[in-house]
Amino acid sequence: MQDFELQDELYEHFSFKVDKGQEPLRIDKFLMNRIENASRNKIQLAAKNGSIKVNNISVKQNYRVKPRDEIKVMFSYPPFENLLKPEKIDFQIIYEDRDLLVVNKPPNLVVHPGHGNYSGTLLNGILYHVKDLPENNTGRPGLVHRIDKDTSGLLVVAKSEIAMRNLSEQFFLKQTKRNYIALVWGSFKNKSGSVNNYIGRDKKNRMIMSVSDDQDQGKNAITHYKVLEDLNYVSLLECRLETGRTHQIRAHMKYLGNPIFNDERYGGNKILKGTIFTKYKQFVENCFKLLPRQALHAKSIGFNHPRSNKIMSFESELPNDIQLCLEKWKNYSKNN
Repeated sequence: MQDFELQDELYEHFSFKVDKGQEPLRIDKFLMNRIENASRNKIQLAAKNGSIKVNNISVKQNYRVKPRDEIKVMFSYPPFENLLKPEKIDFQIIYEDRDLLVVNKPPNLVVHPGHGNYSGTLLNGILYHVKDLPENNTGRPGLVHRIDKDTSGLLVVAKSEIAMRNLSEQFFLKQTKRNYIALVWGSFKNKSGSVNNYIGRDKKNRMIMSVSDDQDQGKNAITHYKVLEDLNYVSLLECRLETGRTHQIRAHMKYLGNPIFNDERYGGNKILKGTIFTKYKQFVENCFKLLPRQALHAKSIGFNHPRSNKIMSFESELPNDIQLCLEKWKNYSKNN
C-alpha cells in the first residue's frame, strides 16, 4: 500500500470531457491547448507509455478526439518534496517579522512549483531565505494566496503556524484588502462598477477561466473597479478584489469587453481599439515589446497582523515595464 501511494504521487492527473461540438482533432493537439506548459513531445511520450486514456482505453498520439470522449492524462514528475529545494532567487522583501513576510514579486516568476515549473519559483527562493515554513492544506508551505506568473506585485507569506492559520482565515472570510492596477483595452461608460458572477475552468480551454451567471458553472467572484485614467484606446484601472479566484481580474475584464493589455491568454495581445493603420499598428506592437506580459500589478495589500491584530498595509510602485508603456499611451492619446 505504501509503495502504491508513493508511486501515485509521481503523476499529475488531468481529466477532460470533450464538448459535444468538438470537431475531430488529434489528441496531442487537443491536449496542448488544454494543459499549461505541456510540450507536444511530452504528450506524445505519455501516449507512447500508455498514460493517455480515452474512455479508459490507452490511445496513441494520433487518436482523434470525438464529442463526449472522456480523457485522462498522467504525466510523471519528481516527488513533490524534491521540488521544494531552497534556491537563491531574486525578489524584494517589503516587510518581515517572526510571523510573516511581504514580498514584491517581479513578473515572469512562478509562485510555487508545479507542472512545467519544477524549480526556480518564488517559493524555492523563500525557502532559501526562511528555513522552516508552516504547511498549508495544499502542501505549499507558507503560501496563503498567490498571483499569476506574469502578474507583478505584493504577496504575503506565513512564517509561523499562527500566521498560517490566521491569514488563511482572513483570506477565506474576505477580510483582506487587495488592490490591483490594470491597463486594459478601451473605455468605460461608467467610471466605476462591479462584476459579480461565477468563474470556473473553461470547458474547451482548461488554461483559461470562463465567466458565467450560473452558479453551477463555478465559484462566486466579485471585482470592484474604478477608472483612474481614460486614454481613449486604453484605460488605467484600479481593481479591488472581494474574492480571490484564479485569473479573476483577467477573466472579468475579458467578460466586460476590456481585456487586459497584452494578456495573451485572454485576447489582450491583439489590437482591439483604434483604426489599424501602419503607424498605429507599429506603435501598439512597440508597446507589446516594451511590456511583454499582461499589464497587471498587485499594488497594495492589507490585513490584520496574526499575532498583534494590528492593521498592516503595504503598497508597491508600478514596475518599470508598466510605467513606460503607460507613458507611451499618455503621449499617444494626447497627440492623436
